[in-house]
Parts: sequence; C-alpha cells; structure tokens
Amino acid sequence: MLKIAQNKRVRVSADIELKDRLVGVQRVVKVTKGGRAFGFSAIVVVGDEKSIVGIGLGKSKDVSTAIQKAIESAKKNLVKVPIFKGTIPHEQASKYSGSQVLIKPASNGTGVKAGGAMRAVLESAGVKDVLAKSKGSSNPHNLVKATLKALLELRDPLTVATQRGVSLEKVFNG
Repeated sequence: MLKIAQNKRVRVSADIELKDRLVGVQRVVKVTKGGRAFGFSAIVVVGDEKSIVGIGLGKSKDVSTAIQKAIESAKKNLVKVPIFKGTIPHEQASKYSGSQVLIKPASNGTGVKAGGAMRAVLESAGVKDVLAKSKGSSNPHNLVKATLKALLELRDPLTVATQRGVSLEKVFNG
C-alpha cells in the first residue's frame, strides 16, 4: 500500500456496503525444467461509492482464487477521500512509477471522464463528476496506485479553512 495511505486508513464495519470492481487479470507464466507453470494475478478496487475506497492485488494458480484474494486485500486497505458536491475539491496531479495522472473537478452533470483503471477507482470512491487524464505508462497496476495517490493528496475545504483560520466561504471566494 502507498505510504501516504498509512495515516488515512479506515476501519470497515459490517454495515458498510462495499462494491468491488475488477480492474484487470493477468496471466503469468513461469518457465521451469518441467514445462510452463501458469498463474494469475488480479487487481481489484472496492468502495462504498461514498468516499471510501481501497485497492488490492491477488495472485493464485486459478483466476477465481486470485480475485477473491484481491478483494480481501482491498478490504484491508480502505481509505477515506474528500468529495465535495459530487466532485473533487481541487485539481491534483500525481505520479506512481511510470504512470502520471491528472484529475480535475467538473461541473454537475459532466460525469466521470476517465479511462479504464482510473474510472474504476474514481467511481468506487463515489466521485460523480470529474475530468481525468493519464500520461506515461498505461499499466493498470501503476494507474490505479497513481489515481489513489492523487485522491489521498486532496484536501477538503473544511480542513483548508481551519488550517488558514478563515471561513469556509472565504476559501472559495478569496
């Protein structure tokens, strides 16, 4: 898990309804003396679509077990992200390994304008309106981690107002 996520983890209770989305399944081949050994790795995003999201990676000899392991891993790594009026509070860019992402707030009714791996994270987090662009590597593992990193670097308006010692109205209107 990302280091920035360590202090933003959320404990999941039984009453939270988490939905999981499969981002990708890769077939991995290990060549040995006796032939080829096939395995699978799966990356999954879980979220309640109300600002709680988590990512997980599972590996196994068969696909269904890899997906189950990924879901369990994602449930252990849940974090809370700030969402303001169905979108994100401000523009944010982030980088993880070779993937770079840029997410921007959008007006109401825009929808989620994002590619596959980014879309899964943003929709699971509960973001309804956002513009997103990915640059660099399109590796789904790195894209998901870069998107989560960008979401974790966001600051909600109430926190900004208290840190600056001004009213919430002044944060938006200057």
